[in-house]
Amino acid sequence: MSTTRIQPLEVWSFRRDDAAKATTVRLPHDAMIGERRGPSSPGGADVGWFFGGRYEYRTIWRPLAQDRGQLVSLRFDGVQGDSAVYVNEELVGQIRGGYTECELMVQHAIAWGVDNEICVEVDNRDQPNSRWYSGSGLYRPVQVIVRPPVHFAADGLRVRTEETVGDRARIEVTYEVIDPAGQAHKTAVEIWDGDTLVAAGVGDTAAGMVTLDVADARLWSADDPHLYRLVARIESDETILDERSERVGLRTIEVDARNGLRVNGQTVLLRGACVHHDNGILGAATHRTAEFRRVRILKEAGFNAILSAHNPMSRHMLDACDELGMYVVDEFADYWYVHKTAHDHADRFRDTWRDDAAKLIEKDRNRPSVVMYAIGNEIPETATADGVELAREISAYFRAADPGRPVTVAVNIFLNVLVSLGISPYKKNQGATSMAGSTEANVMVNQIGRMMNLVTRLPRADRATRNVFGVVDVAGYNYGLARYRRDVKAYPGRVILGTETLPGDVARAWDAVRNHPAVIGDFVWAGWEYLGEAGVGVWVPGKRAGLSKPYPYLVAGPALIDLTGHPDTSLRLAQAAWGTLAAPAIAVRPVDRSGQPVVRSAWRSTDAVQSWSWRGCQGRLAEIEVYSGDDEIELLLNDRSLGRRKAGRRRGYVARFKTRYQPGELTAIGYRGGVPVSRSTLRSAAGPLQLQMSADRGTVAADADQLAFVELSIADADGIVEMLADDQVELEISGPAELIGFGTATPATEESFTDNTHTTYRGRALAVLRPTGSAGDIHLVARSARHGRAETPLSAVLIHC
Repeated sequence: MSTTRIQPLEVWSFRRDDAAKATTVRLPHDAMIGERRGPSSPGGADVGWFFGGRYEYRTIWRPLAQDRGQLVSLRFDGVQGDSAVYVNEELVGQIRGGYTECELMVQHAIAWGVDNEICVEVDNRDQPNSRWYSGSGLYRPVQVIVRPPVHFAADGLRVRTEETVGDRARIEVTYEVIDPAGQAHKTAVEIWDGDTLVAAGVGDTAAGMVTLDVADARLWSADDPHLYRLVARIESDETILDERSERVGLRTIEVDARNGLRVNGQTVLLRGACVHHDNGILGAATHRTAEFRRVRILKEAGFNAILSAHNPMSRHMLDACDELGMYVVDEFADYWYVHKTAHDHADRFRDTWRDDAAKLIEKDRNRPSVVMYAIGNEIPETATADGVELAREISAYFRAADPGRPVTVAVNIFLNVLVSLGISPYKKNQGATSMAGSTEANVMVNQIGRMMNLVTRLPRADRATRNVFGVVDVAGYNYGLARYRRDVKAYPGRVILGTETLPGDVARAWDAVRNHPAVIGDFVWAGWEYLGEAGVGVWVPGKRAGLSKPYPYLVAGPALIDLTGHPDTSLRLAQAAWGTLAAPAIAVRPVDRSGQPVVRSAWRSTDAVQSWSWRGCQGRLAEIEVYSGDDEIELLLNDRSLGRRKAGRRRGYVARFKTRYQPGELTAIGYRGGVPVSRSTLRSAAGPLQLQMSADRGTVAADADQLAFVELSIADADGIVEMLADDQVELEISGPAELIGFGTATPATEESFTDNTHTTYRGRALAVLRPTGSAGDIHLVARSARHGRAETPLSAVLIHC
């Protein structure tokens, strides 16, 4: 008899509402990234000035002969836009909410033995529906799930590490079997380490628990992300009725104010990155390779935790966190019953939150990387009695459904103060409840700057937050650094997590994490650059500018890793504070803008760039920042000392210098106790500049969801990138691959990521290629207007799984 089978539906026909013809697309597919942008976009800066739209997706699925009589469902990992799903022209369900998984039973509409047409109509015209770029359409995978009549329930296999004693781990596997006849069957449960069976047990009821002891257990942690394989089978008279297999990690979680967060009994401090769901130049499309790349780059940068801002994390990114080793705080929602944008679904929240929470927990339950749930972000109603009661109810639901993980809520303390003062009281907005929201608070924070610290210290700030913090396991502080020292004394049982911190406050926040066991970590806003909230973290030339920036601004701007995966200078401050910066990091404020006024943002600590290559700027004043944990920094320009400055913790990990720009070598020497201990150098590009190109791999799997990331640069013969020689580059691709994204980290552009022509930004661009399914050589040629051409060898090979 057949067991449960999951079949991806990758190839679809796609048609925009205003298009005469359909095109073929492969999932994941973000329809919005190909839409027009402009100053009349209804979503405005929130969505990066993109327009929404209506779309139709169609595909064909033919069931196997042995599928007759089986249970068939469609699982949508995420659809952006209100959607209706049809099978053979019969409506089988609707999808409401772009970040929540949805499974629809469709066997009643299936025609057996022939092709079945599946149609998804998506309406994402009403913008903004989020406070950031959401994307549109089938941006996450879609699968057909075929289950036998007797099968494991969707959330019917639950693994929990009960305890670890010495080198032995005791785990509990809870199972639930669905059998319409109500018969009892044997359920066999096994734990495998590679090809070695390390534990096994049997249950003989429809729902029950099997307890297993794993000897010589290798426990999962971010430092050692070891995974076992769980195999469970429903058996009857030696016949396998259903089988499930998934990768699991064995680990325990404990948290309290006295000992902090402990994983496997060891204290863990969370060096966290807030990360939005979009993949930069790929839009919202959730490609597995792209998610793994993001997690890998973040981990190499020194982060050990990700907060999924502000919606459930994709399965692909969770896989990456499980396999590569990254702790996860999976966030449930950005709004509850109070609207933050005109077209979010706050009016549905009270009716849908339980189902949505159940889907999140089902997705995360067996993930070792997920160490905590965040039930909401900057929810203004948490300053009210009704909001606190709802927080209590949601927290209780999460704890009851998944008792192994603590629950937090991310509270913008400044926002809660505003609500408590009635500055923006409840009002009616297009028939829906509204109040002061995250955007209003952010605008005020940016204008008030450090005055925010004074407001969050006030007794009213405590009164506006203490009730909601009392109903969760961990108090999430957004921009509440000024309260840490006071609250660890006032509330000795409270566990505190910095759920959002300004990039410039990371060093101060990390001091609090190290000094107070009750403060278990800090998440910087933001870890990875994202689309939408256009320009909130961008420093712009001039004397006046709003928080959000006008068209053609596109990215938010505050992140420690830019849109293409390169580190921003602000990352070096965090690394210095964490103690992971091996050598001084030299950065230079844009020399071509020297002497010009600039409007700063509270969400960016610097506009400096790690480059000493600014052609045409000889003699202009250069402002230099050197980030280091060393006591002192000496700076040399072309072997001439520019002096020594204090650095390290007491100076905020940065030493500042000024000099007139001259091409050559800029060297920083770090001293501790008067002794040189570290050194780093920046060099100017010399001689002719040439377009250069390099791929992150030479071979790509043709028949798997794998991508190749190709970096382009304008550089000299030694690979030193020039900041001020940007050029327009055109790509031409032949062979079994397609170009699915091409762009840069520029904060403002009118160019499209879906075109094959783009202008470099500070000498760099990124292209992403996707194999089309067959083997062969891939030829990618880049031609620039002034810096020649480049090409890189790639080949697609068949890897049968």
